[in-house]
Amino acid sequence: MSRVELLWQSKLVLLLVLPAVAADVILQAHWWFLADRPVALWTFGLSAVLGLAAYFSRAATAGAALAGFALCAALMFATAPLPFAPWRTALLPVVVLLLLTTLATHLGRNRKLALGTAEQKSGRNAAQVAANLGIAALVSNPLAQATLLSLRWMPIPDPGLLFAPGLAAIAESAADTLSSELGQLMSPKPRMLTTLRAAPPGTDGAISFGGTLVGILAAAIVAASGTLALGGSTLLFLLTLAGAVFGLFFDSLLGATLERRGWLNNDGVNFLSTLAAAAFALAAATLTVHARIN
Repeated sequence: MSRVELLWQSKLVLLLVLPAVAADVILQAHWWFLADRPVALWTFGLSAVLGLAAYFSRAATAGAALAGFALCAALMFATAPLPFAPWRTALLPVVVLLLLTTLATHLGRNRKLALGTAEQKSGRNAAQVAANLGIAALVSNPLAQATLLSLRWMPIPDPGLLFAPGLAAIAESAADTLSSELGQLMSPKPRMLTTLRAAPPGTDGAISFGGTLVGILAAAIVAASGTLALGGSTLLFLLTLAGAVFGLFFDSLLGATLERRGWLNNDGVNFLSTLAAAAFALAAATLTVHARIN
């Protein structure tokens, strides 16, 4: 099945993410305008600056910049503390993600062009942005967190751990991008995750020691920035990193199986991988908390 025939998956990702995120941003903006107007103004202003920066640096198309604005605003609203400070929200890990992925995409571009794996000059599109950040925004919003608390999945006085799934999804996006963008430059002969046979650089599901190490390092940087921004504990950092690393290998597994068979496109793989990272972080947090209680 061709990539064109799988475009429905990219459209499905957009449908699953953007309407819910847009509704969340509108509702939270209304609440914050009434409760604490500077929070809404700072959130909209900085999210717009980030979206415009991505667009004018050619890291994103116009549609992707708009999607990034909405996703960044949703994440900032979800993590906004009182008293408010922009750098104490999810803005920081999102900015770190953007910087790391933009740098990795531009490094060695000539060689990537020769391999046929270079990113388009116009940058990422809206579906790619939604696939990478959509899960983080969806699992971090107040409704999702209230649901977790009501189900007693997180019966602890440390609400900061509720952001572990969202941070893990963001960190996995960084890990996946850097491992693939830089791994193909560092390792001329990666190996398939499923068979360990050598494969050409850029092959779906192919991994290398160097690329994997870079991906884990990227995940650690994003996890550390998120933990610092949210004033989280070492446990939050470890849960985030563990979820991101799990998602990174899950991404390679999907690439080596479903994507290579033409059943999933890259947006579908990225969306499911961030979901896996968030789910693993949530499961690990739940088990850790219950172990401490018991």
